[in-house]
Amino acid sequence: MVITAAPARESAPAHLPPGRRRTHLRRRTAINYALVAPALVLSIVIVVVPGILTLLFAFTDWSGVGFDVHFVGGKNFASILSDPVFATALTNNIKWLVMFLTLPAVIGLLTAMLLLRRKRLRTFYQVIYLMPYVLAPVVNALVWQTIIYNPHGGVAGLLGIQPPTGSTSTALYAAAAVDMWHYWGFLTVVYLGAIRQTPVDQVEAAIVDGAGGWGVFRNVYLPSIRPTLLLMGVMTVIFSFLAFDYVFLLTQGGPAHASEVMGTYAYAFAFSSFEFGKAAAVGIIMSFFGLLASVLYTWISRREIAR
Repeated sequence: MVITAAPARESAPAHLPPGRRRTHLRRRTAINYALVAPALVLSIVIVVVPGILTLLFAFTDWSGVGFDVHFVGGKNFASILSDPVFATALTNNIKWLVMFLTLPAVIGLLTAMLLLRRKRLRTFYQVIYLMPYVLAPVVNALVWQTIIYNPHGGVAGLLGIQPPTGSTSTALYAAAAVDMWHYWGFLTVVYLGAIRQTPVDQVEAAIVDGAGGWGVFRNVYLPSIRPTLLLMGVMTVIFSFLAFDYVFLLTQGGPAHASEVMGTYAYAFAFSSFEFGKAAAVGIIMSFFGLLASVLYTWISRREIAR
C-alpha cells in the first residue's frame, strides 16, 4: 500500500515582520481556495446537485416533462421491488459482476505476467491490447455484431448457429463477452504497471532462495500488486452495477428481458414510459451498490495502513 506523507504546513518566510507574515499567509490561503474553487463548483453543479435532485425525484411521480410533480413516498421503490423484471435485472447485474471479477482479471493478470518477460515488444502489445478500450462502445458493438454475431456472413453464420444475442439463455453472456473483450486489455496494462513497480531485489532474493515461477508470483508479485488488485476490483464492482452501453447496443435488455440490467431497466422507465420517478428510484438502488463497494474499499485500505 502506497502511503503518501501529509503535506507540510505552509509557513511565511522567517525574515518578514509579524504583520507582513500574517498578510502573506492570508494571501496564500486565499490563492489556495481560489485554485480549488473551480473544481469544487464543477463537482457541486455536475455531481452533488443532480444527485440530490435524483434522490428527491425518486419519491415523486414526475414524468420528466413540465413541473407537475407529486410526492408519492416510497411507492416507486415498492413498485420496483415487487416487479419480477427488477429481480431479473438485479440477478443479471450480479452475474455480470461475477464474470468481470474473474475472467478479465485472470486473463489480464496472466497476460501482464507474460508481457513482463517480453521487454522488446512489450509496448507494442500494450498498444494492441488497449485498442478495444479506446474505441467507442458503439464501434466495438458493431464489430462484434457484424463479424461474430452476424447470421449472414459472420462467424455465427459460418458455424450455422443462431446469434447468441437472440436467445434468452445466451443474450446476457453475448453482451458481456463484448464488454470483457474491450476491458481485459485495460486491466493488462494496469496490472503490468503495478507488477513493474515490484522491487527487483525482492524478486532476485526469492529466486536465489529457490522459489519457482509460481512461488515468486505468490510471495513477491501478488503482495506487491495487492492494492492495485483491490482498487480495480472495487472499480469493477461499481462498473458492473452501471453496465448499460453494450447491453443496450446489442440486445436492448431482450429478448423477453433476459439480458435486462438495472441500467436498461432505468432507461426504459425514463425514456419509454416517461416515469422519471421510478427511473430515479432505480438509479438510487444502483448507487447503493457502488457506495457499498466504496465503503468496503475504504475500510480495507484503512486496515492496510494500520498494519
